[in-house]
Amino acid sequence: MFSSLAEMVEAAEQQGKPLSEVVITTELKQSRRTRAEVWERMRQRLLVMRRSAGIGIAQPVQSLSGISGGSAYKFWQWLEAGNQPLSGPILSRAVARAMAVNEVNAGMGCIVATPTAGSAGILPGVLLTLQEMRGFDDDDLVAALFTASGIGGVIIHRAHVSGAAGGCQAETGSAAAMAAGAAVELLGGAPRQSAQAVAITLKNMLGLVCDPVAGLVEVPCVKRNAAGAAQCFVAVDLALAGVESVIPPDEVIDAMADIGRNMNERYRETAQGGLAATPTGKRLAKLVWKEER
Repeated sequence: MFSSLAEMVEAAEQQGKPLSEVVITTELKQSRRTRAEVWERMRQRLLVMRRSAGIGIAQPVQSLSGISGGSAYKFWQWLEAGNQPLSGPILSRAVARAMAVNEVNAGMGCIVATPTAGSAGILPGVLLTLQEMRGFDDDDLVAALFTASGIGGVIIHRAHVSGAAGGCQAETGSAAAMAAGAAVELLGGAPRQSAQAVAITLKNMLGLVCDPVAGLVEVPCVKRNAAGAAQCFVAVDLALAGVESVIPPDEVIDAMADIGRNMNERYRETAQGGLAATPTGKRLAKLVWKEER
């Protein structure tokens, strides 16, 4: 699609359209599908996101390994009991949904990889909660998903989105950045502000390692989706207020790519470092794989 966010923003500004429309136009040219077909395919992805988020907050979802599960449900029940979270009603509910989707993934349920399975909770957590709390309809969310996909496409072009290639910064960092850019547009921000939200989000997540306990997408992945949602909302508020990143968005993405290339392989999804290498992490790994054998 686009090789840079600068290019995507420029196209949107020149055409007087939101980023989502620029992305849709490009998709129509490349896919040779009709607008109705492209829109319906994205709408179906939204339905999967809603279903997975709903399952994870309606009941405790346990992973097959048994080392994670039920956190989203527990947190949602705490919220529904009337407790007042310090993070406020919007962020807290987004956090619950973000964890819910990731727990459904760990339980072998159906999710939408946005951009990966390990970071799949952030985008639906953010968008579905904004719909609930701000009254957006499904068409608004579908448009936001196109914005997110365009941002993700640029990140893939310039860097990477897998933990094996660039650490967790590339997974949850990219997902949070996609969600931030989409949320800014959803909330009425300009294309440039969406790009700034991407930059601010990624800057705050640079260097984050991928250290899955037992090599599974569970610990610490589920709760990192929660943190990614939080980073997203911080960046959205700053961008909508007119705060900008000193380092341009595309250069931030390039910095993430450079950090990923130079990151020790122990911290790139190998389960050899970080939390995976702690005594508890090693004990859980032995327990999981002993049971598998």
